[in-house]
Amino acid sequence: MKFKHTLLWAISLLIALSIVAYAIYIIVSPEDRFLRRTLMAVNVSKGEILLPLPRKMTGMVVEEAILLRRSLRDYRPEPLTIDQLSMILWAAQGITELRWRFRAAPSAGATYPLEVYVVIGKEGVKGYGGFIEAGVYKYDILRHALILVKKGDVRDELYRAALDQPWVRDAPVNIVICAVYERTTRVYGERGYRYVYMEVGHVGQNIYLMATALGLGTVAVGAFYDDWVARIINAEPSEHPLYIMPVGVPVRPYVMTFDRLNEWYERMRG
Repeated sequence: MKFKHTLLWAISLLIALSIVAYAIYIIVSPEDRFLRRTLMAVNVSKGEILLPLPRKMTGMVVEEAILLRRSLRDYRPEPLTIDQLSMILWAAQGITELRWRFRAAPSAGATYPLEVYVVIGKEGVKGYGGFIEAGVYKYDILRHALILVKKGDVRDELYRAALDQPWVRDAPVNIVICAVYERTTRVYGERGYRYVYMEVGHVGQNIYLMATALGLGTVAVGAFYDDWVARIINAEPSEHPLYIMPVGVPVRPYVMTFDRLNEWYERMRG
């Protein structure tokens, strides 16, 4: 009888401990796990932010993205999410093939002359339990990460360097694409410059299409003082800015349907 009571007491204690452990898992563990993930994703000592891994995020097919792609310059005072920024950068220069590390945009001879900088404004990107620190970051292609280059919100200075185009100042994020011409010209000579300009166009269109699919807006900006922009982002001497692409939540998303388009084509055909 004494053994039976001891066994019942042990079972009751085990059940009670299990309930307590489960409660701790439900109430405490999610925050603790989130904190650990955040600390792993944001390495303060290295100034590195590991971006969320690329994944399918939208239900928009490529035909719709092409139909709805427009240069949008007016943005709401809202941040991007870290997931949205992750996908835009992956679409720009992310890895899509593992053996040779080919990227999302074509490059002449796989010379990959482009480097991508990200200018994040104050409260411009939301993620990891708060906002990503304002500053200039460089996209680490192999690690799919952001490397801090310069702290602080430099959008106003970038706006002035871009001939006072207000969308540069107002967008929560600006992507600055630079070229290291020598990577391509040492293979193709003077014609390599043409290939670099083609490539930045490919990357720009990828950013446009991904932004469209994510419900965001962007515009390709080519009018700016090159040397000034390079100083703002702390570019390397060999890196020459070619594009500034502001990205934000559009005030007025572009609306079009294939039905409307095809009605217009029918009228043009008479």
